[in-house]
Amino acid sequence: MQVSEVLRIKGSTLFTATPQTPLSQAVLVMADNDIGSVVVMDQGKLVGMLTFREVIKIIAARHREQGSGPTPPITEITIGAVMNAKPLIAAPDTDVNELRRTMLGSHQRYLPVLDGELLMGVVSFHDVARAVLEEQGFENQMLKAYISDWPSAR
Repeated sequence: MQVSEVLRIKGSTLFTATPQTPLSQAVLVMADNDIGSVVVMDQGKLVGMLTFREVIKIIAARHREQGSGPTPPITEITIGAVMNAKPLIAAPDTDVNELRRTMLGSHQRYLPVLDGELLMGVVSFHDVARAVLEEQGFENQMLKAYISDWPSAR
């Protein structure tokens, strides 16, 4: 199975923002849509990823800074200030097993999928698990059908 198949199973909904978008706005989009990432685009090009990991890190940093003086409100922070500016990227023809190894090795739960410079979507670890489960279910059905049609020994 390839990443393009995972995207087909997942669907085409994609959430993007610019580096200038307020972090608070992105957090609302993530919460309202039950998603864990937003692709950061600038002039039609991928420039980063914002995931709940970056959000948690900035909240923790702000909490630690509170004792050392005034910090700007979180509503003044932009996505560009906290995003992962160098996310790992998957290609549509990447094998799912290779993708899983990459995601596990890098601890990245969300990877943008690019075909050249064209953003095809984002795959999450959850998307990969669901696609693999569906593929295994289909294979199991095919094997059971094959076995049930097996000629009996005489």
